[in-house]
Amino acid sequence: ATHHVAPDHRAEVLLRWGDAILPGAKGPFGSGPRDGADQARRFGTSCDFVAFMPLPLGSAASDHGLLCVNHEFASGHMMFPNYADRAAAWSGLTEAQARIEMEAVGHSVVEIRRDEGRWAPVADSRFNRRFTATTPMAITGPLAGHERLCTAADPTGRAVLGTFANCAGGVTPWGTVLTAEENIQGQFWGDQARLAELSPGELRNHASLGIGFSSGPGKPVPPRHPWARVDERFDITREPREPNRFGYIVEIDPYDPESRPKKRTALGRFKHEGACVHAVDGRPVVVYMGDDERFQCIYRFVSKGVYRAGDRAANMDLLETGDLFVARFEPDGTGRWLKLAFDGEWVTPDVTGFADETEVLIEPRFVAGLLGGTPMDRPEDIEIDPFTGRVYVALTGNDRRAATEADPANPRAANLWGHILEIVPPGEAGALDHWADLFLWELPLLAGDPAAASPMERGRYRGTPTPSGWFANPDNLAFDPAGRLWIGTDGMPDLATGPVHDGLWALDPSDPAGAPRHFFGCPRGAECTGPAFTPDGTTLFVSIQHPGEEDGTSHGAPSTRWPDFEPFVPPRASVMAITRKDGGPVGG
Repeated sequence: ATHHVAPDHRAEVLLRWGDAILPGAKGPFGSGPRDGADQARRFGTSCDFVAFMPLPLGSAASDHGLLCVNHEFASGHMMFPNYADRAAAWSGLTEAQARIEMEAVGHSVVEIRRDEGRWAPVADSRFNRRFTATTPMAITGPLAGHERLCTAADPTGRAVLGTFANCAGGVTPWGTVLTAEENIQGQFWGDQARLAELSPGELRNHASLGIGFSSGPGKPVPPRHPWARVDERFDITREPREPNRFGYIVEIDPYDPESRPKKRTALGRFKHEGACVHAVDGRPVVVYMGDDERFQCIYRFVSKGVYRAGDRAANMDLLETGDLFVARFEPDGTGRWLKLAFDGEWVTPDVTGFADETEVLIEPRFVAGLLGGTPMDRPEDIEIDPFTGRVYVALTGNDRRAATEADPANPRAANLWGHILEIVPPGEAGALDHWADLFLWELPLLAGDPAAASPMERGRYRGTPTPSGWFANPDNLAFDPAGRLWIGTDGMPDLATGPVHDGLWALDPSDPAGAPRHFFGCPRGAECTGPAFTPDGTTLFVSIQHPGEEDGTSHGAPSTRWPDFEPFVPPRASVMAITRKDGGPVGG
């Protein structure tokens, strides 16, 4: 029911849902926050992406910095007593509880310091901040002020309240954090059929992201959060354009406590998993992104402006304008980036119904399909090898892919196990051309048990893993300073027999016979997310998301009460700091 870490390492809880990080929190956590205002002063729930930003800015400090953490969603039946399951919480949550949920998601910035080998948050730091579903944010880029982003509360289309569904993210070399808005459909409610009379232009748009419900026989399946009951902007029949203000990459400056987050619309609107940034002095910035849903695509953004190393002010708006591309993977191992242009052969007003070219950014999924982008098996995290420049993409799986839909880049039907794809831009190792439109690709591994009887289920690795060395459902990726690839999983308990949990594995992508090694195991019900290293590699931060949450569990009956193990205290999503007992680099 608890976590496990490799020998000679120490894993300690650093921050937990409900820990006070701002002045004014109402006493100890107890059984939970008192109200929304109280939660807004506390660390959020459902921890995901983690970034360690050294202090001072521009340094390589590994004992003092800002920890930036996403909070993806809230599970009411696990947070509050007397709800047997998610459906009961959705129908029964009080207004106060719904507002606690709204303040428990988003993002946190917390100053942390290591003293005598142990990490701790800095109480009442001026850098500590919470960004929630109600935090004012700016809409920037080509869609700022667009008619389809204007609402009754914001007729300018340039200011929005909040961010949520924050999954993975990224870090820029100019010292900002990118947080990715993913499953935004979980916050919105309303009958899509009503859009035909209220806002017909949004019917296709909302349906493509699963926003609202289709009327018909049977009871509609409610979204994850009942926020529409307390805030009408989450009801698409009252405010049909509000969803168009979510689904973006949000840029946050953690070093400026007065800064306002910016939604970077030039990077497109879809179910963003993360954002992997590549920058070279004097060249445009490249950002790789995955649209995390079955049969969705991989994207690349190339900025209009160029990166100026060491000139932070000049780089702060590089994500304001640029071009968006979708990847097509050919059967012969080659690939091409296809520009999402408005005036291309297939993307015309007659075909799309768009009034102007910026609408491509509101509905890039639709345009990617017209251009022939390759539908993938849930593109999740993307990371670049710091030594070779090769691009690694985690594909978690796709149980809905039919045998007739399998292709070389997604070779397994009913793919329950996932795989990792490698994109190789042209050029020499260490100086690959990430701006080129052509590339090569390969599959360095197929996840799953290498001893499985069925060839379709059998995992394939470059080396031979031990019985505990194989994994399934790769989700989050990270490279350590030595160039090892670390892989967090989401879904292992659904596939393996016996007490197998999600966790963290490591492998050396430069070793032709390098097999993955199991390094960390999650507590029951949890997944391991957001691995992030200090610059010297001596600390690995990981998030533990939704501990104790499994089928049939609730606040009163979780599968574990990790990490407090106290009666009546619910399981709490947390960030852990993992170190070697001898102070050396994590992983040896």
